Amino acid sequence: MFNFSSSLRIYLCVQPADMRKAFNGLYAIAKHELNHDPMDGSLFLFTNKRHDRIKILYWDGTGFWVLAKRLEKGTFWWPGKVEADRGAVVDMKPEALAMLLNGIDLKDGSLRAWFQR
Repeated sequence: MFNFSSSLRIYLCVQPADMRKAFNGLYAIAKHELNHDPMDGSLFLFTNKRHDRIKILYWDGTGFWVLAKRLEKGTFWWPGKVEADRGAVVDMKPEALAMLLNGIDLKDGSLRAWFQR
């Protein structure tokens, strides 16, 4: 699906975000709540309360991209309370993002129940 460079920095926002937010709203969360510069080429990952939607904010040097995915059934894996206690953001590797988007439960290393190919 997507190929991400191994040097890409990826930040997962632990707290759910309002999925009605677009470029400016997601930029504000990344800048003011996560304390990162959204224009440094990092990728920022957001979800809603039900964890069935994901939005990605990415600056490519000339403008912002917002990518969205909505699951028709099931949920994405997302850090729980224990992981969330460490902070508002979790650093991810590109390989972990690919697994998350493809239905892998990152905690157990297995396919989520909804995932069928």
